[in-house]
Amino acid sequence: MTYGPDRRVVAVVVTFNRLPLLQRLVARLGETEGVHEVLVVDNASTDGTGAWLAGTPTTGEIPVLARTLDHNRGGAGGFHDGLAWAIDRNAGLVWLMDDDGLPERACLTHLLEHDYDFWGPLVVDESDPEKLVFPMRLPGSATVVRDLAGARDRATAGVLTDIVIPFNGVLVTSELVDRIGLPREEFFIWGDDVEYLWRAREAGARVATVTDAVVLHPSVGELGTPMMWGRTTYNHSPSDLKHYCMARNNLVNLRDYRGPLHAMAFVVKTLWFYTVTRPSLVRLRLSARAMLDGLAGEYDGHERFLT
Repeated sequence: MTYGPDRRVVAVVVTFNRLPLLQRLVARLGETEGVHEVLVVDNASTDGTGAWLAGTPTTGEIPVLARTLDHNRGGAGGFHDGLAWAIDRNAGLVWLMDDDGLPERACLTHLLEHDYDFWGPLVVDESDPEKLVFPMRLPGSATVVRDLAGARDRATAGVLTDIVIPFNGVLVTSELVDRIGLPREEFFIWGDDVEYLWRAREAGARVATVTDAVVLHPSVGELGTPMMWGRTTYNHSPSDLKHYCMARNNLVNLRDYRGPLHAMAFVVKTLWFYTVTRPSLVRLRLSARAMLDGLAGEYDGHERFLT
């Protein structure tokens, strides 16, 4: 299989302290037809990742290049750096993924059968491959797809248009990156992928999910905790770091792309969730701090959770 320069695929992997998962992913990329180069961005791991990468110049016959950041900049900083690096290395298409995903061997082949600006695979639970790790709300609909069969049943010619789960095996063209820039590195984690997708849509990008293309991914546990007697859900996380970044970044995204009413609705949901659904004065205070930081453009508050 050969491609022109505009279809030269460079895989970008962002990793932090998950060496066994990184090793299996890099091995799989070495078995994947169509990958020209693998770039690994290491977020200052402390588990031997740097040493392993230094001794791994290739996977299969594919070159592996690694870059270790001077401190942990989260997924957002890693993808910001890695995407710029791939473009500098003349990628026509950049295949973006975290270290905990595992593309099926034919995943990239199925993706390359289509021509979009920003497109990716279905992401399924590796312990239950019929279940989607991230439920997908179909555009223009209240329908939420939660399983592989449901996604494929609703696809047209194997494609769900105008929807994708970013940064989990997603392809992005260099031309789109030139148009919209790089992910917001200051977000650290949570919401940087959504912001990049919304920015791409706003710029007129052609977005899609290819339902024959599949990435296996560990379960992420509880997503979308029911609230208001099951009428809606809230992205509750036991991690203070994740909650802080979610509250800050989600409010900013809603304000910037959906408008003040949607942003206010998110504030109300947060107040309700931590007052009625799972009462927590600590979480209310943390939420308020995060949201005020986001509105003020202060993006270093998460650092206190990293020490």
